[in-house]
Amino acid sequence: MRDLDLVFSRLAQSRFRSRFKLGSKEREYLEPRGLDTVLDHARDFIVKRLAPALPKNDGKQTPMRGHPALITQHATATCCRGCLAKWHGIPARHELTQQQQEHIVAAIRGWLQAAMSQPTTGTGGIASGGTSAASSRE
Repeated sequence: MRDLDLVFSRLAQSRFRSRFKLGSKEREYLEPRGLDTVLDHARDFIVKRLAPALPKNDGKQTPMRGHPALITQHATATCCRGCLAKWHGIPARHELTQQQQEHIVAAIRGWLQAAMSQPTTGTGGIASGGTSAASSRE
């Protein structure tokens, strides 16, 4: 696994990854529930959608909107096993260890904490541009 400071530095240079923002709906969801609750939801998404060695619909299993953790997974390249391998150095085709799952949660936590300190952008998800599978693996 790669150090998260290095990962975040690389993600900031990606046109695709750096366009993800928390919108007002995501903030309205997150603020009353709190970060810990949203991270519990993220852990559940990880167990169900990423942890298996061969996740169902890998590469397409994480929606682009609807929950702060889902948007964050795209922003942090923790959305599919291909992105985890490319950006985080977590190999595909094996069940994620607890340590790897916690690495993903730590990435989500770090991004959400930084995003909450930024002004609201209106709608959440990707700020502008396409969302093709090719660009999502950027």
